Amino acid sequence: MAEQLVELNVTGMHCNNCAMSIHKLLEKKGLQDVLVSFASEEVKFSTGDRQTLPQIIKDIESLGFKVVDEANLQPTPFYDKVENKFIFCALFTAPLLLHMVLPWHFLHNQIVQLILCLPVFLMGCLHFGKSAFSSLKNGVPNMDVLIFIGSTSAFIYSLVGTVQNLGEHYLFYETCATIITLVLLGNVLEKRSVNQTTSAVKDLMKFQQVTANRVIKDGVEVVSAKEILSGDILLVNEGDQVPVDGDVLSGDSLINEAMITGEGIPVSKTKYDKVIGGTIVQQGNIRIMATKVGSNSTLSQIIDLMKKAQAAKPPVQKLGDKVAAIFVPVVILIALLTFVITYFATDAGLQRSMMNAIAVMVISCPCAMGLATPTAVMVGLGRAAKNGILIKGGDTIEAVANTKYVLFDKTGTLTTGKFGIIEIKPEEGFTMEQIRGVITAVEERSNHPIARSLVGGLQAYPQQKIILRTATEEKGLGMRAEDVDGNNYFLGMAKHKTPDHFNLTLYRNQVRMAQIAVDDTIKPDAASLIAQLKKTGITPVLVSGDKALRCKVLAATLGIKEVHAEMLPDDKLKVVDMYRKKGKTIMIGDGINDAPALTQADVGVSMNDASHIAIQSAKVILLNTDLKSVVKFLQISRHTLLTIKQNLFWAFAYNIVAIPVAALGFLNPMVGAFAMAFSDVIVIGNSIRLKSKRIAP
Repeated sequence: MAEQLVELNVTGMHCNNCAMSIHKLLEKKGLQDVLVSFASEEVKFSTGDRQTLPQIIKDIESLGFKVVDEANLQPTPFYDKVENKFIFCALFTAPLLLHMVLPWHFLHNQIVQLILCLPVFLMGCLHFGKSAFSSLKNGVPNMDVLIFIGSTSAFIYSLVGTVQNLGEHYLFYETCATIITLVLLGNVLEKRSVNQTTSAVKDLMKFQQVTANRVIKDGVEVVSAKEILSGDILLVNEGDQVPVDGDVLSGDSLINEAMITGEGIPVSKTKYDKVIGGTIVQQGNIRIMATKVGSNSTLSQIIDLMKKAQAAKPPVQKLGDKVAAIFVPVVILIALLTFVITYFATDAGLQRSMMNAIAVMVISCPCAMGLATPTAVMVGLGRAAKNGILIKGGDTIEAVANTKYVLFDKTGTLTTGKFGIIEIKPEEGFTMEQIRGVITAVEERSNHPIARSLVGGLQAYPQQKIILRTATEEKGLGMRAEDVDGNNYFLGMAKHKTPDHFNLTLYRNQVRMAQIAVDDTIKPDAASLIAQLKKTGITPVLVSGDKALRCKVLAATLGIKEVHAEMLPDDKLKVVDMYRKKGKTIMIGDGINDAPALTQADVGVSMNDASHIAIQSAKVILLNTDLKSVVKFLQISRHTLLTIKQNLFWAFAYNIVAIPVAALGFLNPMVGAFAMAFSDVIVIGNSIRLKSKRIAP
């Protein structure tokens, strides 16, 4: 059974600890492509059996969270917002901290300190304790276990000191309250930061939440874009957003398609042209017929691809996941060893031993490991999408690293797919104006795509007009025509072998007028793209089904040394396999014949105007056919992977250094809680930097 992406709305998640609990649970159940975002309250995973969904929901709710219907999604209650919990705790924690610097004797009273600490401790029990207990019950201990044990230890130790009146040396109420308050502060900062990394999909979804002017018998009615049906007639005025995909029935306009293609220059649209939902009409008014609505629209498919992409993990994340999975039990063990060794092997005493053990628990931070990869991937995917590049998975980003070869199809990839005259070689006795006039007159009578390209290309040049009496097309050969003066013309494939690249011949009354070289025109950015790839140590390769001579001419023009011409789909597959054995390989193509090769390559890249099969086979779709997008894709992928590695390095280095320092007694628990709260923010901040940082090859 095919894997299906399931999306659930889960309330009650306050930080990445909560998200990691659900993540571990779902992976433990064998589910794939798991993504849990506490900021957007979303849980996604792939499953081949939807019948198990009720049990999965039940298991998630057993962790202390609530799975709700999107339609019934309610705003978080005031008392349950982590920001309000932090403010509540801070009001009681502030006086407890002030007693350490201010000479107010009543604050030194152990009963006053207990009264101030108790509300904070109870809030900590409700916030962290519930999550900790549920995670232990389900065998997936999370970070809240460490926070709960640490704060509870400090509270109970202080409570015993108060009951037995042992003096203020046994009072650590401020430690308990500060741990809880600072971790809540970390949760607040974490949630706000992660919200910034997940904005790409939300930004796209806003484009779906618009109204439309639907034409009815009595005039026009305003409806939601969700209510539009295929076949509805819609009016879109200047400044409006096109609500759904459709065909223009009447009117002229300039439409900004930047949110789809990344290209800021408006595109002219007139009758019969297609328009995409979410684009903006900058000038003019049009009447369109809706063709693709709901989940079939281009925008919906892009959003779906983005959601699936966020759930696909790069292999580099596996190390972080493995460490995070055993982190909590290991930290508890280290904390116990710290207590035992400090108490029995030194003369530090019970109080010092316990504070060192608590410091170990509150300074350790598996969250940074859990956030290192997904935050960077989300920002990277979002930046790529805003540049008209759809990357189907976070794993694709890592596959791009260390690319050795980029294989290009020819037609529609390095070339425009539109044919033009490369050269005309006139025979003696005929002028260039005569030849152009005949070509235009003859090809105007043909419906062949090449003929239309030739006519369009010659319009700008001077030509001698002729009037034809008849013109007929001979399939597979060319065009025959007769002018009003009785001259007979033939324009078609050369009857005899012609030198070099001439592939058409023009005859008048069986006398050759000219030899014509017609070929696909090269895309403007093709040469600079090849040069940039070579500059970064990547070898460009041409793999085409076209004739060998044409491929060699194109390769020589662009500076490509490795050429494989006259390739059938099976041949392309073999070529891709050959290069994959030498190193990481990217295949860029657009045709049905490219689909197997796109699937076989380490990364398949498809152009937006490619065939549907090619788009489905590729891992990356370039919505803007401008070849600069290829370089942009490579740059964004490399910098995203670099950000992931930086994040993981920080996450590991922080814990490797911080835990021993705390165990040796150089940090008190309050400083530990402060450091832990901000370690997540550093990781997320580095990921957010990817949104606007200057990227180079």
